[in-house]
Amino acid sequence: MIELKSLSNGVRVVLEELPYVRSIAFGIYVKNGSSNETEQEEGISHFIEHMVFKGTATRSSKQIAEDMDELGGQINAYTTKEYTCYHFRTLDKHFGRALDILSDMFLNSKFDEKDIQKERNVIIEEINMYDDDPEERVQDILQNIIWNGSSLAHPILGTEETISNFNSNKIKEYFKSHYRNDNTVISAVGNFKTEEMLEKLERVFGGWKTGRHDTIMPETPVYNSGFSSEEKDTEQLHLCITFPSFRRDHEMKYPYAVLNTVFGGGMSSMLFQKVREENGLSYTIYSFPTSYEKTGSFTIYTALNPSQAESVCTIVKECICDIKTGGISDTLLNKTKTQLISGFIIGNESTLSRMTSNGVSVLMLGYAKEQEETIKEAEKASAADVKFAAESIFNFDLISIAACGNTKEIDSEKLINIFRKNS
Repeated sequence: MIELKSLSNGVRVVLEELPYVRSIAFGIYVKNGSSNETEQEEGISHFIEHMVFKGTATRSSKQIAEDMDELGGQINAYTTKEYTCYHFRTLDKHFGRALDILSDMFLNSKFDEKDIQKERNVIIEEINMYDDDPEERVQDILQNIIWNGSSLAHPILGTEETISNFNSNKIKEYFKSHYRNDNTVISAVGNFKTEEMLEKLERVFGGWKTGRHDTIMPETPVYNSGFSSEEKDTEQLHLCITFPSFRRDHEMKYPYAVLNTVFGGGMSSMLFQKVREENGLSYTIYSFPTSYEKTGSFTIYTALNPSQAESVCTIVKECICDIKTGGISDTLLNKTKTQLISGFIIGNESTLSRMTSNGVSVLMLGYAKEQEETIKEAEKASAADVKFAAESIFNFDLISIAACGNTKEIDSEKLINIFRKNS
C-alpha cells in the first residue's frame, strides 16, 4: 500500500512497503528544472545536479563514489524540464549507510569554486556530445519551435555562454531559493517498515529548514507551429513531426497511451508496418508522447534518406487520416490494452520504477495511485476514446516539423503542404 506522509518541516514523503524484495529504492525529487530558469540561468539546474556529486564538508567526490561502490549500490541523478531527482538503490541492510551518503550530498554540498571550474568543462563536453548526435539535436530544434517564447524551450544542459557565467555564489543562491521544503518529495519503495523509515527520514531531513520563496513559476506554455532545420554532415535526414497534445494528468491519458501504441509505439504499429515493412523507406520510425504539468506534445521521429522524406510524410498523413476517420477495432483495442497493462505490471516489479512513479506523481500531481487503480482506469479506455484522442491531437494546421542532418535536398514548404493540403 502506498502511504503519503509529511515530515515535521513539511517535506512530503511517499512510501511503499514491498516485504518480498531485498532492496530499497530511494529518491529525492525537487520541483525545479530548466523551465524554472530565466534565460540567463539556462542550465543551472543541471549544473547543480552535477555539483551535488562533487563533495561535501566530510566527503570528497572520490569518497562519495567509493562509499557507494563499497555497498554494491547504485547512485545517480537526472534533471528534466520540470524537476530534478537524486536517487539510489541498495540492499535493505545497507540502506542506512546509503541514506547517509545521499543526504550528505543533498544537504551539505560545498559548491566549491574550483570544482565548478572543472565541471563546467565536463558539461561543455556533454553539450558538444549531444550536438554531434543528430537524433538528439533534432529534438532541441523541435523544442525551440514548439515552445518558443516559453521556458519549456530552455535547453536542460544550458549553453556554453550561460554556464560560463555560473560561480559558487550564484549556484548557492539558486539552490537556496529553488530547493525548498515545500517543493521537495522523498520517495522510497522496498523492504522496510513505514514507521521506522519515517523515523530515519525525520532524523536526517527533519532539521532541513528553508523559507518559502516567491520564485517565478513558469506560465502556461503556448504551442507554436512551424518548421526549422539544421544542416549537419550526415548521410541521413532526421525528422520530427509534432502536434500539441495533453498535459500530464489529462483525463484522456489512457486512451492517449493506447493511441500512441497503435499508431507508432512498436513493431506492430501502423507507422512501422507501413513505412518500414511495406515500403522499406526507413529503418527507424516511431511516435512518442511528452506530457508536462500544463501541456504536452505528440511526436513522430524518423531517420531516412532525404529523397524519401516526401514519401514518408505522405504515408504518415495517410496513417493519421485512417485513425482519425476509422478509429480502431475493439479487437485491436483489447490487444493494445493488454500490451500496455502487461508492460506496466512488469515494469512495476522494479523497485526503482515504482519509486520513480510514486515520487513524480506526488511531486507533480499531489497523489500516487495504487497499481490496481491505475489498471482499472486503463481498462476503461474505449475505441471511441482513442478516436477522440486522435481527432484532438492530429490537427494539421498546428503541425511542426524539425529537421537535422542532410537537409540540402528537402523542401520545407512541400513537407508542410503534404499535411495541410486538403486537410
